[in-house]
Amino acid sequence: MPAAMPVPRKRPPTAPRRRAARLAARIAAAPGGRRTKWLVLAAWLLLTLALGPLAGKLGEVEESGANAFLPRGAESAKVNTELERLRGDDEVMPVVVVYSRDGAPVTAADRAKAADDRRALAGAVAEDARATGPVPSEDGEALMLVVPLAHEDELGDTVERVRATVSANAPPGLEVAAGGPAGSLMDSVEVFSDLDEALMLATGAVVTVLLLLTYRSPLLWLFPVFAVGFAAVLTQAGTYLLARYAGLPVDPQSAGILMVLVFGVGTDYALLLIARYREELHRHEDRHAAMRLALRRSGPAVLASAGTIAVGLGCLALADINSSRSLGLVGAVGVVCAFLAMVTVLPALLVATGRWVFWPFVPRYGTEPREARTVWARVGAAIARRPRWSWLMSIGVTAVLALSASGISMGLTQEEMYQDKPESVVAQERISAHFPSGSSDPATVLTRTEEADAVARAASRVPGVESARKGDAGNKGDEGDEGDEGRSPDGSLTTLSVVLRDAPDSAAAKDTVDRLRTAVHRVEGADALVGGTTAEALDTQRAAGRDLTTVIPAVLLVVLLVLIWLLRSLVAPVLLLATVVLSYFGALGASHLLFTHVLGFAGTDWSIPLMGFVFLVALGIDYNIFLMTRVREEVAARGHAGGVLTGLATTGGVISSAGIVLAATFGVIASLPLVTMAQMGVLVGVGVLLDTFLVRTVLVPALALDVGPRLWWPSPLSRRTPERRPDHAADGFPVEHPERDRTPHAGRATRP
Repeated sequence: MPAAMPVPRKRPPTAPRRRAARLAARIAAAPGGRRTKWLVLAAWLLLTLALGPLAGKLGEVEESGANAFLPRGAESAKVNTELERLRGDDEVMPVVVVYSRDGAPVTAADRAKAADDRRALAGAVAEDARATGPVPSEDGEALMLVVPLAHEDELGDTVERVRATVSANAPPGLEVAAGGPAGSLMDSVEVFSDLDEALMLATGAVVTVLLLLTYRSPLLWLFPVFAVGFAAVLTQAGTYLLARYAGLPVDPQSAGILMVLVFGVGTDYALLLIARYREELHRHEDRHAAMRLALRRSGPAVLASAGTIAVGLGCLALADINSSRSLGLVGAVGVVCAFLAMVTVLPALLVATGRWVFWPFVPRYGTEPREARTVWARVGAAIARRPRWSWLMSIGVTAVLALSASGISMGLTQEEMYQDKPESVVAQERISAHFPSGSSDPATVLTRTEEADAVARAASRVPGVESARKGDAGNKGDEGDEGDEGRSPDGSLTTLSVVLRDAPDSAAAKDTVDRLRTAVHRVEGADALVGGTTAEALDTQRAAGRDLTTVIPAVLLVVLLVLIWLLRSLVAPVLLLATVVLSYFGALGASHLLFTHVLGFAGTDWSIPLMGFVFLVALGIDYNIFLMTRVREEVAARGHAGGVLTGLATTGGVISSAGIVLAATFGVIASLPLVTMAQMGVLVGVGVLLDTFLVRTVLVPALALDVGPRLWWPSPLSRRTPERRPDHAADGFPVEHPERDRTPHAGRATRP
């Protein structure tokens, strides 16, 4: 009989890997060292004291101007930029007041009230501008008053004063609402006022409750919260400095979501690190050695996760829409800061305080880790009995949810942008019912003055246009009084106010803008540009489609490369990436069902598919990395099937806890009054839960078991189960044996 083939021994790590191991060991030793932990804590304390004042200045660099949420280079954005340059400090924004009765003609008293309001508001009218109206509707059931206001820092107070004036002393039965561009802007500002503080407090409360439930310890929950607090200060200060001196775009939406992301991601990393630290405390008497090993084992997974999320969000820099770029770049800063805090200050805090912080479930040296006895071990055993049926069932459930995404209605009108209808939306609804719908918010055409008449004639002939006249929409006086209004100070440019027959945010109005652009672009020498609310919505809608085809491939490529580097395989990364994409479509379909049948949203905002994809893929890869890095480590020691099941048993608890925390933090966003942000919170929250409890804990392990060792092709793990040397772990790092190397400590009672 031929002699049995000897089992090849695992070669010791090469020189580059030994150098990397030594470097990683030195880095890991700092927060886990006996003396260096105090240096780490002192450094963070000094850093927080130094950066604290800067963190409070983030609101100073938030860009909430007309172009903050528009695509770069869009025609409507060019109009806004040119108008801002021409107007300088004299920019005018109208508030439109509508007086109406429910199905009845306005009375003489109503007309007198509107006339009195015009006189009372004369002091609020912008310099060199005049109020228009009250103009009666053709059906005689409404009056409209246009009051042009100066677009300045006190605009919000002025709008409030206008609303208070027009609502006072109204005749019985008369309904008054103030909207228009100024009213709409102030309602939007109201949504974002104090948003950062409210989100931070709500998110902090949610995370605290969930950590208490997760650890069932009166003390341990404090340490992740403290570490996230350090990360929040670093994030806000770093974002402020980058915005101030490096041009980082920041808008109110990205600033608000930033804190939710830092809390969610930071807590995820804290859960992973604490779980591995507690596991090592069962094996090591010295808590410093346990922390060094926990950092060394979990560090690569946390680093890969943070790097993937940061680079994935950074891919949004390729987007045309400014708000998407802002959210991606600001989010990447937050993830990096959360990572730095979780691998430095959190380990130092835990080691400095000792084992007692886990009370009443203190991990005792020499006892069995609780993870080995968890429900996830039983889940893994059930999956192992029928792996193919398990992954087919998981794909079937996710695919059924994904099919619901085919019925998504894209786009939201202004009336549908808020969960609670603000006054500006009520005003627009009444204007649309009694006047040409575009009266409250006309399109703006910017043209060279010498061709202004030709452009006006071309615009007035466009189907869907009610009227076209010289003068800024907020700067015009009474009918027939044009003068030289609408001209730039040097007389070279003229603005035209073009009233559309349809509501500014309707599909019909967008079609009219397309026709209007075609008509005015044909006027030679005019260099005409079309802007305004309808044009902005049209440009944003089209840019969202382009961004999908640009950003999504970039994100998928980044994720694939990170997984290949981390797992040293080609088969596993492709399968994992496919599960992430499937999970996204399942979450999109499930969210659509909630939007339609539970929350009553009329449609889905154009930005949601892209933003949801980036967040879910980047965050979902977290759990892939947490699971599969541990599986790979265990496969090297236990064989493929044993490694998969052990990896699931040891990470299932932390992944489920992290998923609940992350979903809950994004659930806070779902409570906001702005539908777009609420939809983002719901989509990410649902996606994270689906990823946590079905995809990552059932589908992926079942696929891994069914595919077998071929999952690791072309790495050596696909051909054999390597034998782990007693002095090296699967990742090539030397294993510490403090109980063996420090013989004086052997047999000593566990240190608190």
